Amino acid sequence: MGNDARAHAAPRQFRIPVLDWTHGYRKEWLKPDVVAGVTAAAVVLPKALAYASVAGLPVEVGLYTAFVPMVIYALFGTSRPLSVSTSATLAILTAAALAQAAPGGDTATLMRATAMLTLLVGGILALAALLRLGFVANFISDPVLTGFKAGIAVVIVLDQLPKLLGIHPEKGSFFHNVAAVAMGVPHASGWTVGVGVTTIVVLVALERLYPRAPAPLVAVACGIGAVVLLGLPERGVGVVGHIPTGLPSVVMPDLSLAGVLWKDAVGIALMSFTETIAAGRAFAVSGEPTPQPNRELFATGLGNAAGALLGSMPAGGGTSQTAVNRLAGARSQGAELVTATVTLGTMLLLAPLIGLMPHATLAAVVIVYSIGLFSPADFRAILRIRRTEFVWAIVALAGVVLLGTLQGILVAIVVSLVALAHQVADPPVYLLRRKPGTNVFRPVSAEHPDDESFPGLLVLRIEGRVFFANAGHIGEKLRPLIDDAQPQVVVLDMSAVFDIEYTALKMLIEAEKKQRERGVFIWLAHLNPGVLAAVQLSPLGATLGRERMYFNLEEALAAWQALRSRDTANRAPR
Repeated sequence: MGNDARAHAAPRQFRIPVLDWTHGYRKEWLKPDVVAGVTAAAVVLPKALAYASVAGLPVEVGLYTAFVPMVIYALFGTSRPLSVSTSATLAILTAAALAQAAPGGDTATLMRATAMLTLLVGGILALAALLRLGFVANFISDPVLTGFKAGIAVVIVLDQLPKLLGIHPEKGSFFHNVAAVAMGVPHASGWTVGVGVTTIVVLVALERLYPRAPAPLVAVACGIGAVVLLGLPERGVGVVGHIPTGLPSVVMPDLSLAGVLWKDAVGIALMSFTETIAAGRAFAVSGEPTPQPNRELFATGLGNAAGALLGSMPAGGGTSQTAVNRLAGARSQGAELVTATVTLGTMLLLAPLIGLMPHATLAAVVIVYSIGLFSPADFRAILRIRRTEFVWAIVALAGVVLLGTLQGILVAIVVSLVALAHQVADPPVYLLRRKPGTNVFRPVSAEHPDDESFPGLLVLRIEGRVFFANAGHIGEKLRPLIDDAQPQVVVLDMSAVFDIEYTALKMLIEAEKKQRERGVFIWLAHLNPGVLAAVQLSPLGATLGRERMYFNLEEALAAWQALRSRDTANRAPR
């Protein structure tokens, strides 16, 4: 690319995304964007209200979270269908953080603490964007994320069951809460249970029979209708109560809580970004811009920071609402602006109606959609392919359930890193044979018993980066193969080795010397340029010389066969 091309490309890199998608907006996108935005709102709003209650906050906080971060993301985000508000995971993490920072606090105290938490989350995300840390989300492997989300599902369902039963047990550890719910069942409110079970039936039936219908909205409408028609509060069914009408008020964060909340904010920021980028990537279609991790960090960070001052709780992209947005036909970020507009109308006009919603209805909505985080099929798929990674998923699940959500994030990250370290520290070593009639060398397998081996020649392949942490393991795998075969020459296929570190190279030099003293010669084949340069700069390069380093295995085999032919000729009687 020439200098002129770079000069024109550079400014575009820093353009605000809204300028890109509005500049290319097509007239035929308007109707599907409006339809998708309204449809997504029917799912987003009931769930946002429910997740606010999960966090222990007034339900109107859910409305604020579905408004401010949504608008900010539409202006600065790079994913066209992504719908941003809050999620079950973020709600339970927020609840855990607030329980430590403001235990037993009144509404005003909780709101100031929430503002501080959300502002910290936004600041951390924005700082991560400036430091270009978008790659960090890749450090949580899919099996570990599967286990983490399953643990979140267990925690949320257990947390919502008392509301579904109409009981008020004292909260404690996981096993304490299980026992408390079990002992509270005989004291459950029949009317409350009836409302909750009916809501669950409505949600499940609509999801199965009419998957395009706004099931949460219908369920919430049924709950409010039952309150009006049956007088449920007089029968012991708790309702949300008064919700202020109008725009959110400015909330000043409690700066004194920054030292208490920053660790929780880091965990929430990580999960917000992980869910955001996962949802954005999952629902991108061919021809659309791929979500850019660092811009996603900035957009969600700015959305959280702005939302913090207007009563929002931590926000991020939601998978289910993004799926609804996409399936309903969203073509651009304009659909999110429509969803935000519907939210604004709800705040201005429908807040008193929402105040009639039963707590059991909200709990049922949370339970139905949180159970989806626990996917036995995903666990079975992991177990079928990789038993070790199934164990990692279970460890992550147990970490969330038994240690707590923030600790569960740490467990998930540690397990992912340990898993990565285990894989890197124990790379595979394969014994190769040649497919008959070809120049293809492949690992020994019972499926290919006729593959060719060559007496006196042992061909082995090492895979991965060779460095100080795994060189010993590689040596332990190579030695028994060499001892069993008793070859004259060992050819190491280095095609899958992309780097060799100094300590590992020293160990290879020592191993080559020991084998040569035993009468076994090491040849190297198919070295990439970086590895070849490292070998040539070391004493090993001089020891091997060009005659013991080859472009590929075919060339090494030809050299071996030529060597055998010369040895045979030299031994023949004259």
